Amino acid sequence: MIAGRYSLEREIGRGGMGAVWLARDEVLGRGVALKRIGLAPGSSTADLERAQREARLAARLNHPHVVAVFDLVDEGDVRWLVMEHVPGTTLAELVRTRGPLPTDEAARVLAQAADALAAAHAAGIVHRDVKPSNMLVTEDGRVKLSDFGIARAEADASLTQTGLVTGSPAYLAPEVASGRQASPPSDVWSLGASTFHALAGRPPYDVGDNVLGALYRIVHEDPPRLDDAGWLTPLLAATMAREPGDRWTMAQVRDFLEAGPGAATSRPVPVARASRHDDHSTQLLARTGMLPPPPPPPSAPPTGAGATPQAVPPVPPPAGPSAPSLPPPPPGAPEDSRHRGRGLLLPVLLGVAAVVVLTVGGFLLGRGGGSDDPSGSPSTAPAPTTAPPSSRSAEPERPTAEGIDAFIRDYLRTAASDPSAGFQMLTPQFQAESGGLAGYAGFWGDVESVQVQRVRPDPSGPSVEYRYSYTLTNGRTVRDDVELRLSFEDGTYKIAGEG
Repeated sequence: MIAGRYSLEREIGRGGMGAVWLARDEVLGRGVALKRIGLAPGSSTADLERAQREARLAARLNHPHVVAVFDLVDEGDVRWLVMEHVPGTTLAELVRTRGPLPTDEAARVLAQAADALAAAHAAGIVHRDVKPSNMLVTEDGRVKLSDFGIARAEADASLTQTGLVTGSPAYLAPEVASGRQASPPSDVWSLGASTFHALAGRPPYDVGDNVLGALYRIVHEDPPRLDDAGWLTPLLAATMAREPGDRWTMAQVRDFLEAGPGAATSRPVPVARASRHDDHSTQLLARTGMLPPPPPPPSAPPTGAGATPQAVPPVPPPAGPSAPSLPPPPPGAPEDSRHRGRGLLLPVLLGVAAVVVLTVGGFLLGRGGGSDDPSGSPSTAPAPTTAPPSSRSAEPERPTAEGIDAFIRDYLRTAASDPSAGFQMLTPQFQAESGGLAGYAGFWGDVESVQVQRVRPDPSGPSVEYRYSYTLTNGRTVRDDVELRLSFEDGTYKIAGEG
């Protein structure tokens, strides 16, 4: 009996953090899963931190496709994580026993995982270990995402300090394999790699015992592609893209998967942001029959309030010296989402070795946790929403502190109540940098209300600093300080960028 209420029945799994047991909650009369923490010699402190993090973050999500965590209890010197018992198997085991999954079946499974991850990202949580063995699949096809033990929440740097592994090597995004901090686009890559595994019957990278070689290939080589991915071909191109900013958001991935086979042919496919590779990607997908040929590029860039850029999922270029960067999040997004890319600075194999010092150790510590080895796009924008109604001729010729203050307060109210209208209060360039309408609404669609605490306008910029708090639909309230650059043309303010 554990903690006076949980009766252990049998071991049902084993991982780097410890064994997982099927147990019965004698108080509530239901089956639960108990994960025993701290079996790895010399690593109990780190494992306890992971268990506490998993309990805290999973409890915050409360999502139908996330394994629920009920309690964290102590019995003697051992700590147990009490979780929802999900009868069934993992996606990794499903592929191992049945072989590659049909495209539609793989999409149904992965759409549920993408839904869970989209909710996690909206709550400011990056999973950091998305892989098939962390996707539990029941007999009736329901999916639950598990193991938030190395997930990272806002401003939580403790995992970096402990030196724990930040993901499974075969599914690591290039920027993570090169030593950078994981971000929501890193989870998008990992879900794409899991999609590759489900369709091919094997991981995208053969790690084996050569972790160093696998990391080198992930960072330096073009992402692997499948010749027979069917209607999921655009998804693989838009998730396993070398540059984080060229990937879809997780909400776009979910929407594409849920839309089914018609998603690739009935409409142009959105991307996270416009990319210099868009023309090449469009032509490639058009040749495969997934999309119509792209329209000719405009002779000159738009100068006024124009349409939101449309594009298709970019196909990553060959490895080169250019450094990727993350697009800025929608204005007012949580501080954790404001990290900028520092570029993939790993020109030689020796550089990878430095990163692997911690990664390999953590991987060996955690690789028992379930092996994965086989052994709507925005349309032309309506006229932009302007500052508070007034006659155009009555607008001042130069920005004013009063005008900026009124614009920002109006913008925040509008973005929270109608994200599509708030999106039109950005310049076309910043619309693209903010992830298009889908990426922008991915944040603001979960905001229920805003409260402005302070506005400091600077007409000379024009720019503005403000402090505000926003309440999400899950009830969580976040406070943030924001700096924005503005544009002012013909009496109309728009948001031109951050900082």
